[in-house]
Amino acid sequence: MEIVHTSVLLQETLRCLAPETVQPLMVDATLGEGGHSGAFLSEFPELRIIGVDADPRIQVRARERLAPFGERIYFYPGWADEFFLDYPCDWKSPDIILFDLGISLFHYERSGRGFSFRNEEPLDMRLNPHTGEPAEAIVNTLNEKDLADLIFQYGEERYSRRIARAITEARSGSRITTARTLADIIYHAVPQEYRRGGIHPATKTFQALRIAVNGELDRLPVMLKAALDVLAEGGKMGVITFHSLEDRIVKNFFRDEAKHCICPPEQPICICRGKPRVELLLKKPVSPSAEEVERNPPSRSARLRVVRKLPQDPAREKMNRDVV
Repeated sequence: MEIVHTSVLLQETLRCLAPETVQPLMVDATLGEGGHSGAFLSEFPELRIIGVDADPRIQVRARERLAPFGERIYFYPGWADEFFLDYPCDWKSPDIILFDLGISLFHYERSGRGFSFRNEEPLDMRLNPHTGEPAEAIVNTLNEKDLADLIFQYGEERYSRRIARAITEARSGSRITTARTLADIIYHAVPQEYRRGGIHPATKTFQALRIAVNGELDRLPVMLKAALDVLAEGGKMGVITFHSLEDRIVKNFFRDEAKHCICPPEQPICICRGKPRVELLLKKPVSPSAEEVERNPPSRSARLRVVRKLPQDPAREKMNRDVV
């Protein structure tokens, strides 16, 4: 089969998350086409993996790619936050958890769901096309102010108000149904000098719509906390981010879990016994090398953060689970 997506920070991820136990279990919580999982299974013969992905189509591709590894990999179709929240208590706790929060190149080039502004495709953007509302619903029904706020908040787009105004004016004539149509509207809404920038003027707006459609930033804090709850003591968790919004959430979550006290500010006396829940294994996030960026330009914004879960007393673990 033809592999569309190139896994980022692959060697760095293999090194930082290398298993340290006998018969280790790993959860690849964002399986995609299976690039990271395939590399881990090849590198570590005793490793078993649970591969999680919300997109049934891309999981079919992963199943074909990883078929040679047989029963060493189990496939779970669904969102990672729901997987970890419902993790069976009689399953072995994973020793390794990996999140690659980037969108696979498959979605941009082969999914036909309007992730790319270069293609004349239905304006969908759902990772799981069977749940939720497509981007078309947001673009055609959200009022101008809320649309501008969404584009600014999730896309960090400085021309969000001009873009939202252009969208609402365009849809008053006819419904916006394709990615190319929306991209053209955005292109003509921004100043000429902005069109000559390093990225297409529609890039940030499309990012914002994709995040909103899939609830990416809403899911992320829940997903991280639920994953840490099920991670084995001594186990490692790595997260690869691709933009500042999600990286900030991951950075703050890891920082807070590494603190000596996690009691809420209004708590007059510490009841968590003042022990950090994780150890930061990297002082700074790992970025791709110049060679990797040249070979795979979409990797340029990737950042890898890794922590190790520290031994906990039962009372503190219960306190953490109750907060979810």
